[in-house]
Amino acid sequence: MWFVDDLAGAIYDILKFLLSAVSYLLAGAIIVAIPMYLIVWCFDLFW
Repeated sequence: MWFVDDLAGAIYDILKFLLSAVSYLLAGAIIVAIPMYLIVWCFDLFW
């Protein structure tokens, strides 16, 4: 029974790591993309 418990814990840790990595990547992309899009939009609008 301990093997199943360890396997479930390992799967949980892997999924938790993947979810946190994807969420950090998405948050970083949003934080960088929105100001960059606004800067490009301003340059396109005025030039």
